[in-house]
Amino acid sequence: MQKRSIKIGGHSTSVALEPAFWDELTTIARTRGVSIASLVAEIDHRRGAGNLASALRLFVLDTLRRKISRA
Repeated sequence: MQKRSIKIGGHSTSVALEPAFWDELTTIARTRGVSIASLVAEIDHRRGAGNLASALRLFVLDTLRRKISRA
C-alpha cells in the first residue's frame, strides 16, 4: 500500500492505495489534463456512501472497463 496526502476542498486527507491504482489514476489525470488532486476531488464529490479509497478503486475499474469495451 502506498499512502498519499491530497488536499480536497481546502482540507488535507490521506489515501492508501496499491501502487497500480496510483499509476492508473496518474495516467487518467494526465490524459484529462488535470492534476491527481483535481481528479481525486472530482471523484470524492461524486461518491456516495463508502470511503474514498474504495471510490478511487471503483473509478479506475470503471474507466478501464469502458476503455476495454470500446476496443
